[in-house]
Amino acid sequence: MRARWRFILPVVALIAFGAESRSSLRTNRNLGTTPRRYYSWASIQLDTDPLNKNPKVPSLPSPCKSGEEDCGWELSDIWVDPGYLTQSLVVLALPAFVLGAISVSGLGHLGVNEVWSFMLLMPLFVFAWFYFVGWLLDRWVRKRRERLA
Repeated sequence: MRARWRFILPVVALIAFGAESRSSLRTNRNLGTTPRRYYSWASIQLDTDPLNKNPKVPSLPSPCKSGEEDCGWELSDIWVDPGYLTQSLVVLALPAFVLGAISVSGLGHLGVNEVWSFMLLMPLFVFAWFYFVGWLLDRWVRKRRERLA
């Protein structure tokens, strides 16, 4: 039985993308206040309001109460350490992530929510990239079998 890599690779990649998306959603919910302006997918920071149309949405929770001075430190940025699965996915699908970064930032300059555009475009780009890689792998295997036969 021949393995159809052009179907297997995209499905595995989409499962990995979905697993990281679910993990990122859980991490972002655990950070505190919702809605927040920034959303982190693995180590990629996405802006929900790229043109700053709604300045009332807090970027990060503030530990200080109103009127209090010098109440401690304030969290200014979030460092997310992506796991090996996510790092492998990003490295293997680098062309898809580069195209996705260009598309998402371009749509962000038009005022489109980067989280929504990332979550809609990246699965398509990842699927297309791994379908292409699987197609090349199937083609290489077929030509190798024909040469040996």
